[in-house]
Amino acid sequence: MDDDRALVERQLGRPPRAFRRVVVRCPFGRPAVTEQAPRDESGEPFPTTYWLTCRHLVAAIARLEADGGVERFGRLARQDPALAESLARGHEEQRRLRPELPGGIGGQTRTGGLKCLHAHAAFALARPGYELGERILAELDPLWPARCCRD
Repeated sequence: MDDDRALVERQLGRPPRAFRRVVVRCPFGRPAVTEQAPRDESGEPFPTTYWLTCRHLVAAIARLEADGGVERFGRLARQDPALAESLARGHEEQRRLRPELPGGIGGQTRTGGLKCLHAHAAFALARPGYELGERILAELDPLWPARCCRD
C-alpha cells in the first residue's frame, strides 16, 4: 500500500487526500481508481468515494467535459429513463457506501444531478454495472492507452 500511495502521489502531483487503497488498476498494473475515506486526515468531509488517478483517463475525461460532456450526460440522464434510473441507483449506492456523508456520487446533493464525469467514470470502474458511468467510459477511445503512461 505504501508503494501504491507513492504511485498515486506521482500520478496526482500531490499527496492523495483520504487515501484508503487502490480498487482498480490499469492493464499495466498501475493504480487507476482509488477508494477514499469519508473524511480526510484533518477530519474534513471527503465526498468522493472513488477517485480517478490514471493520467490517461483523467485527461480523456477532461476533454469530454470540456466538450460539454457534463451538460450532455445530464440531459441524457433526464431524457432516457434507463439512464435516469442508473443515476438514481448510483447515487443510492453511494449513500449506502457512505452513510456518514450526505450526497450521491461525487457528493452530488441535487436529485438527478450530475457534476463531474470523472467521479462517475471512477464509480463505474469500481462498481461495474453502473450504466451511466459505463456510457461515459464508452466514449473514451481507447479506454486504455496502447502502452503504459508511467504514472
